[in-house]
Amino acid sequence: MNKHIKKVAVIGSGIMGSGIACHFANIGVEVLLLDIVPRELNEKEKAKGLTLNDPVVRNRLVNDSLAAALKSKPSPIYHPQFASRISTGNLEDDISKISEVDWIIEVVVERLDIKKQVFENLEKHRTPGTLITSNTSGIPIKFMSEGRSDDFQKHFCGTHFFNPARYLKLFEIIPGPKTLPEVLEFLNIYGEKFLGKTSVIAKDTPAFIGNRIGIFSIQSLFHMVKKLNMTVEEVDKLTGPVIGRPKSATFRTVDVVGLDTLVHVANGLYENCPDDERHELFKLPDFIETMMENKWLGSKTGQGFYKKTKDKDGKTEILTLDLDTMEYRSKKSAKFSTLEQTKTIDKVIDRFTVLVNGKDKAGEFYRKSFGQLFAYVSHRIPEITDDLYKIDDAMKAGFGWQHGPFQIWDAIGLERGLEFIKAEGQEVAAWVEEMKASGNQSFYSVENGNTYFYDISKKSMQKVPGQDAFIILDNIRKSNEVFKNSGVVVEDLGDGILNVEFQSKMNTIGGDVLAGLNKAIDLAEKDFQGLVVGNQAANFSVGANISMIFMMAVEQEYDELNTAVKMFQDTMMRMRYSAIPTVSAPHGMTLGGGCELSLHADKVVSAAETYIGLVEFGVGVIPGGGGSKEMTLRAQDTFKKNDVELNVLQDYFMTIGMAKVSTSAYEAYDLGLLQHGKDIVVVNKDRQIATAKAYAKLMAESGYTQPPKRKDIKVLGKQALGMFLVGTDSMEASHYISEHDKKIANKLAYVMAGGDLSEPTRVDEQYLLDLEREAFLSLCTERKTLERIQHMLKTGKPLRN
Repeated sequence: MNKHIKKVAVIGSGIMGSGIACHFANIGVEVLLLDIVPRELNEKEKAKGLTLNDPVVRNRLVNDSLAAALKSKPSPIYHPQFASRISTGNLEDDISKISEVDWIIEVVVERLDIKKQVFENLEKHRTPGTLITSNTSGIPIKFMSEGRSDDFQKHFCGTHFFNPARYLKLFEIIPGPKTLPEVLEFLNIYGEKFLGKTSVIAKDTPAFIGNRIGIFSIQSLFHMVKKLNMTVEEVDKLTGPVIGRPKSATFRTVDVVGLDTLVHVANGLYENCPDDERHELFKLPDFIETMMENKWLGSKTGQGFYKKTKDKDGKTEILTLDLDTMEYRSKKSAKFSTLEQTKTIDKVIDRFTVLVNGKDKAGEFYRKSFGQLFAYVSHRIPEITDDLYKIDDAMKAGFGWQHGPFQIWDAIGLERGLEFIKAEGQEVAAWVEEMKASGNQSFYSVENGNTYFYDISKKSMQKVPGQDAFIILDNIRKSNEVFKNSGVVVEDLGDGILNVEFQSKMNTIGGDVLAGLNKAIDLAEKDFQGLVVGNQAANFSVGANISMIFMMAVEQEYDELNTAVKMFQDTMMRMRYSAIPTVSAPHGMTLGGGCELSLHADKVVSAAETYIGLVEFGVGVIPGGGGSKEMTLRAQDTFKKNDVELNVLQDYFMTIGMAKVSTSAYEAYDLGLLQHGKDIVVVNKDRQIATAKAYAKLMAESGYTQPPKRKDIKVLGKQALGMFLVGTDSMEASHYISEHDKKIANKLAYVMAGGDLSEPTRVDEQYLLDLEREAFLSLCTERKTLERIQHMLKTGKPLRN
């Protein structure tokens, strides 16, 4: 299907509808957002003398909903300006406008009768051939299109976005009885390529894939918690980041989503899945029934499994629900010896064998929960999907699991997983025993950089489709390794392009990483054509190794510290001035030194969800790896004849001084951290390394030439320095900043002004780098700075003096 989506209509402007509208606006699509007309005036409208016929009243519901979404945190929109791509209206005055759109997405209340009424109305105005989908979370797709025209039914299916639409990657596509195969194929590709989603084609079964497995997993824990005499805190400790799941784990996630939402889906599964072998598990435990009666639904009602309150001194305290007494109490710490054994294991996938071997309650919990999960997912094939990898994809993309059930089973081992299933009194699906009998001992394998899965119908390993657009570093790391030290792995991506992947904790940048970067550039200059700096961890890099800086500063090893900072600066300059093109691929947290590296690459291919910034002020220093120099240079490059140069420089100064971090890659353009016309943004992070490689190759094949070093940077000297110093004096006097904050700001001011030169002067980059390094080192001698670094190392949070 050769179709282009230029405009979509979203019908229903609730939390989900507005979120979907915002995400289409994020990717540049024009959106028409429609909702019903209010049936009565509110108090404000009455006071203004308005009537039900006034346009502002008729569009009140849709406009209020969209405004509320745009104000929500985290934001559903990449950049405030993108909201202008959304136009609003109502289903009476503006329904005819849907004839102009390419795709209609229905997101109204989850009632079949209402949905069918909406579709009947939409069909009167829909242009034949227009895609039309329903964002239902569980209503059978086959019932929705009954009575509609043949063209409607051929272009109709379910497209289930997960909330929030911007952040959760799962995009379930559910065919109706007459949906054209080419429609499914188009949506599958569009979801992945344009919306940045993990597209999964599901069968039309209750709750589809993600919620079917996700709700089972939660219900399983609900029924297990009392049997094992566990607390809410203990379950959340065991089901959070330690096993690669969100910090909100289980009970806090339910609080955020809303207990009523979970109960609605669980009840639907109980009613509509009578043949499910774990049917009784979807019955609600007594404590859930009590919470529902008390309306303890979570965040929306102010209390759920957790309750935020204030003590007698006015200090906020988080209380926890005791599931035995059904009363709130102070939080208890949750500690397990099994978890202590995993602290030195960085990769989540490597922890599972340790966790299931635990001799304490944690080990028992994992054996029981995984045994039940493995048995359940084995029986869902072919009921909800024919392919096991789709279950893993759905859980990773929809529930934020780092690894899906079958991947975890592989990590634990097929035989061990079968033992857990038997111990729980469950039976595995026959196809697993057949797989084992055929000699296959795993659900996945990797060959030539590609992932293969066990195909049940073909009874053999088959290549997971859709990989050609991706480069999966886990799959090529060993086979394509060119160089490795304790800080990095350098891999051959093919076509003359290398990738350097950080391997340090949180991808911090220390001596080994810098040595690895230099080695990668050496190798690329000698035998390759280009270099990508990228990884597929949770975050690109949280910055320089501040513990190393702290130790050198405490020991007063200033010569060694000076050497280390100069090595950082020199490495960044090599990124800028090497003989081969360098491409940075930041994503997630890209802070401090990670940001500085991207500032010095020839090109940045950034994931849309990149939170990038120079945050060194938080630990009492200025950017010392070329960041202060680079922002001064970029400020100068934006000077124009009619610009007030001091104002431009001040904007860049404030980006560093306020430790501003973008909430998306698009906001990074506003901060000067990404550059229009040079750097690009990709919505699907899975495509990022492949895209970065393609640009590195294109630059090399286009005749990349090493750029000349900059000697033309205009600094404003005393003119700018005076302005900055007056500003910091004023901020300290008004108690907006502390004395130490002022000292840091003044050091940065000195660097970005180019020193106390008597008049504007052209300088080279090394001049600014020397000023930057001197300022950085002088701040490292300050007691307040050492206190801030120590606080950051202990808490992970910046300290303001």
